Amino acid sequence: MRRALAIAAIAFLPLANVTAARAEEPGDRQQAFTAAAKEFQVPESVLLGVSYLESRWDAHAGQPSNEAGFGPMHLTDAEAFAGTNHHGDGEEDARGDDSRPLAPAAQAAPVTEIPAALKTMDKAAELTGASHEQLRTDAAANIRGGAALLASYQKDLGAPLSDDPAEWYGAVARYSGADNQDAAKAFADEVYTTIKQGTERVTDDGQRVTLPPIPDVGEILKWLEKLGLPVPRKDGVECPMSVSCEWIPSGYAQLPGDDYGHYDLGNRPFAQKIDYIVIHDMEGYFLPSIKLNQDPAYGASWQYSIRSTDGHIAQHIKAKDVAWQAGNWYINAKSIGIEHEGFLAEGGTWYTEAMYRASAKLVRYLAMRNGVPLDRAHILGHDNVPGTTPATVKNMHEDPGPFWDWAHYFELLGAPLHPFGGPRSGSIMIKPDFATNKPYYYGCDRKNPSAPCPPTPSAAVWLRTEPRADAPLVKDIGKHPTGNHDSLYSVYDHSARATTGQRFAVADRQGDWTAIWYLDQKAWFYNPASAPTAVPSMGLVVTPKPGLASVPVYGRAYPEAEAYPAGVPVQSVVPLQYKFSAGEKYTLAGTAAAEYFYAVTFDGSGHQVVRGKTKYLEVQFGHRVMFVKADDVQVSFSG
Repeated sequence: MRRALAIAAIAFLPLANVTAARAEEPGDRQQAFTAAAKEFQVPESVLLGVSYLESRWDAHAGQPSNEAGFGPMHLTDAEAFAGTNHHGDGEEDARGDDSRPLAPAAQAAPVTEIPAALKTMDKAAELTGASHEQLRTDAAANIRGGAALLASYQKDLGAPLSDDPAEWYGAVARYSGADNQDAAKAFADEVYTTIKQGTERVTDDGQRVTLPPIPDVGEILKWLEKLGLPVPRKDGVECPMSVSCEWIPSGYAQLPGDDYGHYDLGNRPFAQKIDYIVIHDMEGYFLPSIKLNQDPAYGASWQYSIRSTDGHIAQHIKAKDVAWQAGNWYINAKSIGIEHEGFLAEGGTWYTEAMYRASAKLVRYLAMRNGVPLDRAHILGHDNVPGTTPATVKNMHEDPGPFWDWAHYFELLGAPLHPFGGPRSGSIMIKPDFATNKPYYYGCDRKNPSAPCPPTPSAAVWLRTEPRADAPLVKDIGKHPTGNHDSLYSVYDHSARATTGQRFAVADRQGDWTAIWYLDQKAWFYNPASAPTAVPSMGLVVTPKPGLASVPVYGRAYPEAEAYPAGVPVQSVVPLQYKFSAGEKYTLAGTAAAEYFYAVTFDGSGHQVVRGKTKYLEVQFGHRVMFVKADDVQVSFSG
């Protein structure tokens, strides 16, 4: 992701997370759907179903999604902001391999041609007479705009303005903005599944909305065919059948000299087990980012891209091959990288339900195929991937950021984040209520980077040096290696944040505050019993063996020098700059194989996996996972 601009000072410092009580108002949002459906002769179930797939009926305080969509109907206005792909920022080496350092990555081309799917607000304004400002900030106006668009699409198809939801299948498919038949159908199918099952929830601004189930609702597929959309190229894509997925291959070519780009041929899972799936955001739009992945001279690549509006998936690299995506070669060699259209914060603050659902289906499919545990120690954000050496820690990326809803994502994965244990459990899982947890951040507005971000639902909690709201944030000497090491309240700085699903050993408790061990410190977060931000999570923890004052932690689990055969350069096993002191405990995520994938040539015939005898363990040491040697620690139960 793009780095936040340097900020000399901020106008004020927050005291604690802002956690507003959730109201349950009975009707304004529901009434807005009813009125708009009646005005434009759209079945209310169709209007509610489409909106649910776009926003889960949330208004997001008028803030744009990560694809410049606004309001409950996700009316898009891409001209409101633009950006570039985060791999092009020139800071992180996406490959992360000392044996083959990369030249700086090429910059992403600016967005010059905006697809119609990213400009639906223009048409909604024309149809309703509402201004762009009204459509962005007034939920009722936004719903009217979405209803008007659906009615317009229905008329364009020559379909009737019928009370029967089945007749609206084509209009719903078109609302997705999809550019191919599979994507349009997948979106429409999700909408109609939602209508059949029904759903109910309280929105981010306290509005209770209900979609009653219609189990026998039909779909008239001829209206989809009348859209005349092309069928995407498949080429053996590795995707579940229930999503829209096409093959758009990543660039792979011999370049001048010994250079080549921009992934490595492998033979996974036979040569190496896939242990991780890494969640990224693009810090850019779908098509420009894909064009970068097609350029073999570009110094980064990833296996999958997911579009925001409709959840359409493009696969670029087979799972057997190794993409240059996470900035850590050990993780790259053992992971699959998935890029999600959008921005961590700059201009956008939320991700669409269509994208969450498609991504969750893909991740579950990949996890089941490769035996990847469905937990936050193996389904990683890019921001959870450790630096490889002390020198690389500072520039590791921070996406998908604090606005990614990990709790909802794991529900969609079929692996909800449940508590385990009693109130005095020796370890906890971070789990604030996403909708009401709205910590202070700054840095969302590139025109005014020191301004506070709008209050926005977040998956993260701030970590402090003492159990009080005005205590300083804990420090990260790797992220801030010079000066006083102060952490920032920037949306781009996770140094003093713990995020939903991450598990930590409890260090102390005091009133409404809980302390965890975090980067060799006691880190306190506000965790009142009346509105907890963490749940019990008993499990295994590690601590230095008796007699050791501290033990090193590592960013990669590389073999010992004796394991390397002739012709393969020995990779140094360099501890990171952090200490793991006696008396501290960190949660155990599992074992980590001591492996190094040697791949520095275009021809994959010489690639080989070096395996060592050193035993490593993965731990949640800070915001990022890290590794310790099993011989340095002892394992115990935290219950």
